[in-house]
Amino acid sequence: MTARSVFIAADGRIRAGWRILLFFILVLIVGRIIGAVIPKSAWRGIDGVLGRDAGASSTLVLTLALVAAHAIMLRWVDRVPWSYVWLNKEAARPRILALGWLLGALPILVPSLLLFGVGWLATIPSAHGSWWFAATEVTLFLMLAAMPEELLSRGYMFAAMRDGMGATAALLITSIGFGLLHLFNPGADARSVTVVALSGLFLGAIVLVTRSLYAAWMSHWAWNWVMGVPLHTFISGRTLPHPDYQIVDAGPDWITGGVWGPEGGIGAALGILTGMGYLYWRSGPTMFGLRRPTSSAESTVRSGPTTTGPT
Repeated sequence: MTARSVFIAADGRIRAGWRILLFFILVLIVGRIIGAVIPKSAWRGIDGVLGRDAGASSTLVLTLALVAAHAIMLRWVDRVPWSYVWLNKEAARPRILALGWLLGALPILVPSLLLFGVGWLATIPSAHGSWWFAATEVTLFLMLAAMPEELLSRGYMFAAMRDGMGATAALLITSIGFGLLHLFNPGADARSVTVVALSGLFLGAIVLVTRSLYAAWMSHWAWNWVMGVPLHTFISGRTLPHPDYQIVDAGPDWITGGVWGPEGGIGAALGILTGMGYLYWRSGPTMFGLRRPTSSAESTVRSGPTTTGPT
């Protein structure tokens, strides 16, 4: 092994591990720059509009830093199109976005309604307020909050890992990491983190099947939206504005999720497995990276670096 081969792969590109490291360095640098340039008063205003004290401004900074790091890596380091990270224009077609939203909403909505029907989730009154105002605020915040998690877990890092070790290994590693990201949420335990990791597998499978990170974003947003807007229940152990009523645990924690919320229980896990079953029925081995669809964009990426920037 030569000194060059430590950093450069056989196709002439920087090895995946070094590219991932550079990507995260860029995220840190750009995030610092954005935080320093924009006045603190603007961040306080964003928090007031998109989530009160929920840290919406920090989420926005992270999102902007991740997008900028993606753009820099794709244009000047990898020299590949946005399709490399499933963020090209075709990946944002309305049909794909709608499919992603349904794949996120149904696996948590159906189990929650069933648990409510048998009395294992119950409604309790809460402080009176404007349902529509709270719904708008929570909707915007959850849409924003889902994006950086998807860019972080299933964006450039996932794509680079796929280059270095294959899609199946990348899917497993990023899904475990996705679960661990929620380890310090209120009420987290082994069961809830495992279910979140399983949802990471599901979201990664959505990316591999639809070839769209936007679809995973829609799915992530819809999953949280169902719990936060119509159900007014806990989301990963946290609560958001819930005027007039709240749905709480009234049955065995192992199936309802307890204080973590419905997504921490076996009911949600069964919903996720059903969704994964649908994806496997739709795509077969493609879901796990065992067989990949071919396209001109994919061929360009596999053939190594090009001289053109992202499209």
